[in-house]
Amino acid sequence: MPGPTQINDRISVAGQIELGELADLAKTGFATIINNRPDGEEPGQPDHATVEAAARKLGLEYRYVPVTTGAITRKDVAAFQNALLRAPQPALAHCRSGTRSYILWALTRVLYDGEAPLKLVAEAATKGYDLRVLPALVEKLEAEKGES
Repeated sequence: MPGPTQINDRISVAGQIELGELADLAKTGFATIINNRPDGEEPGQPDHATVEAAARKLGLEYRYVPVTTGAITRKDVAAFQNALLRAPQPALAHCRSGTRSYILWALTRVLYDGEAPLKLVAEAATKGYDLRVLPALVEKLEAEKGES
């Protein structure tokens, strides 16, 4: 895994983490791992239960909030926000590349804090992440809210 990208002092994002990297992540100071990858998304990817067991042995908290970008729901965003608020900090959220995790964090900022999506897209771009899908996802989730 390339090194984590720090979004702020509470959360960083990264691509898929391997079991052997957990000890280094704990030593680096991470307190929680949030896995945003569905099990079986890619051959050879460790399943969440295996990573969770290894993380907990190292004293890390672990949360599993699996999503696919096009199918993110308000419930997914709430689960991610809940993981961030209730788990020890700092947290490392990961998926295949880190983008999905960054999108989930950005959605929490838009839906719960009223941040402007385009501002978050621009900030993410300076860190090497392409979140151009964010405004469309916000629109979809706002429409979903109106339907409930």
